[in-house]
Amino acid sequence: MKVVIAIDSFKGSLCTVQAGNAVADGIRRVFQDAEIAVCPIADGGEGTTNALTGADPSCLRRVRVHDPLGRIIDAEYGVLDGGRTAVMEMAAASGITLLTAEERNPMMTTTYGVGEMIRHAMASGCRKFLIGIGGSATNDGGVGMLQALGFSFTDEHGREVGFGADGVEQIRQIDLGGADPLLTECRFHIACDVKNILCGAEGCSAVFGPQKGATHENIFRMDQALAAYATLTATVTQKDHSGTPGVGAAGGLGFAFVSYLNATLESGIGLILRETGVEEKLRDADFAITGEGRLDEQTAMGKAPAGVAALAARYGVPVIAFSGCVTSGAVLCHDHGIHAFFPILRTPCTVEEAMEEETAIRNLRDTAEEVFRLIRVIRSES
Repeated sequence: MKVVIAIDSFKGSLCTVQAGNAVADGIRRVFQDAEIAVCPIADGGEGTTNALTGADPSCLRRVRVHDPLGRIIDAEYGVLDGGRTAVMEMAAASGITLLTAEERNPMMTTTYGVGEMIRHAMASGCRKFLIGIGGSATNDGGVGMLQALGFSFTDEHGREVGFGADGVEQIRQIDLGGADPLLTECRFHIACDVKNILCGAEGCSAVFGPQKGATHENIFRMDQALAAYATLTATVTQKDHSGTPGVGAAGGLGFAFVSYLNATLESGIGLILRETGVEEKLRDADFAITGEGRLDEQTAMGKAPAGVAALAARYGVPVIAFSGCVTSGAVLCHDHGIHAFFPILRTPCTVEEAMEEETAIRNLRDTAEEVFRLIRVIRSES
């Protein structure tokens, strides 16, 4: 029997590698000689670096960067292919989880730290970048990142603008001349699952601004500032991407990547599955195992388990999903290639107890064992 395990992290509890190994242990209790491939995955947000590096500590690099409010912190990213490929999560430097609720203010928060991570990786020899841009605290159109990479954005007095949407509002001139020359040698692949454009009712300010601490007045100001920035960008670069789906991701960071760094925006899970070679492993598999901490209607709308299921469907591979919990909306997963799903909780307990690492591993392992006990009976009788 060959089983491919491509299961997302159980956020706050298990990383993708821990979850995959727990399922593998459960299967081996039943099929000791099973051929099992554990393929770490993520959807481009939290866990992307772990997924692509296989959580191998030797692949991690640490760099000092500015956080969303300009404070110095340590951020990690991964390297692959002998140091030629960098794997990053923008949230490591500019994520909303780095701030308290009281500190959230997109008029002030910056993506400068993301640029510092990229600059560090380039100096270390990386030329291919796989970057997840979920979980941002920012709405600066990626200006901070570009400033860290040598692009210049000045105000009416010729002074470099400050951080955040407040700085974007002051931009009157853009100079590409100081950009790091190594950028011309680099390729950027951006994991981005939102389809929002830069401005307007479906733009980043209106849709994502409130969760980042923006007031109604700030949302209007940010939207106007980004529109002016986009117009000036089109003049300078001769490219207008303000209406491209996805450029509103991470407060317009997607716009900066596409407009200034010639990046491609890709489905997060699609990028991960391609880079980890999951498809090749699925070609002759008997079963595919996927899942995440919570299965609901959103799972069916392009999240990691649905991506795995879609890939497995190409080769007629049955798909089983495990999760910490399921909602009534999870039945939609059946229409998107997940043939059966199983919540792993065994006894009544609090959420905190369920999310304890040891408990989650045990529950996941034991549930996988029970499912494959049934599979063994069915296979023996057929």
